[in-house]
Amino acid sequence: MDFLSGIEVSADALTANKIKTDLIAQNIANAHTTKDVDGEAYKRKVAVFESYMNNADSSDPLAKSVHIESVQTDTSKGAKIYDPTHPHADAEGMLQLTNVQVAKEMVDLMAANHAYDANITVIATARQMAQQALSIGK
Repeated sequence: MDFLSGIEVSADALTANKIKTDLIAQNIANAHTTKDVDGEAYKRKVAVFESYMNNADSSDPLAKSVHIESVQTDTSKGAKIYDPTHPHADAEGMLQLTNVQVAKEMVDLMAANHAYDANITVIATARQMAQQALSIGK
């Protein structure tokens, strides 16, 4: 078993989950942004994961890894509310809200954190196994 390929796969997953966590934090931070640089309500960002082979010559299933293929914008519309006093309301007094649902973002954040923790555990276990294998050879 190649300990380094297992660690490499987990390191890739850590990087992908960090990016996902950053996007979730950005979404939560902009949950009440009714006007962004485009002049529209903020649209939530979503990380799209993609699996790939670390080593094209390998048939080892551990060589399969993950990375962020792209960051997509959720184009669904948020709710519209009547608030004629808000500075971003249209001529009819309607205010377009973001499509960010904080509760959903928190669930996604918890899942990303669990995945991150699991990959940290994999790296720690692989390191411990490698150390034990080296101590056997002494």
